[in-house]
Amino acid sequence: MTDTTATTRLQPGDTAPAFTLMADDGASVSLADYAGGPVILYFYPEAMTPGCTTQACDFRDNLGSLQGAGYTVLGVSKDSVAKLARFREEDHLTFPLLSDEDLTVHRLYGTWGEKNSYGRIVTGSIRSTFVIDADGRISHTFYSTKATGHVAMLRSKLGIS
Repeated sequence: MTDTTATTRLQPGDTAPAFTLMADDGASVSLADYAGGPVILYFYPEAMTPGCTTQACDFRDNLGSLQGAGYTVLGVSKDSVAKLARFREEDHLTFPLLSDEDLTVHRLYGTWGEKNSYGRIVTGSIRSTFVIDADGRISHTFYSTKATGHVAMLRSKLGIS
């Protein structure tokens, strides 16, 4: 049975929900590990699919400018740690990929629910990005984003050349 529990969407100014998840390398990663610096936290539906690979590689290719502006990038999906490790290795990804198999963090951030997938309403992971400031508050929310062009839009909104 599919869980269709609705989740509340976060807004700029909200405190970013705390979490600890396992990363693709088996390490435990907490949002608190990055306190004092800005974080780009993005949720994607499934590792090694065309759209998610495009988006992850776009973050990888722009990581230098994002880090140069002080940002840490973290990717979150419902995939297992083992699948995330393969994804990172195959696409030479250079930032942590976090596993949220039980969807706890997806629900905290409002990224699990109904969405339109090729004209059908389905329940699943909603591609979304959050910018979290150094004080742990959400400064930007982007729900239902497109994989292609998302990083360019994000860089523009954040004033990163």
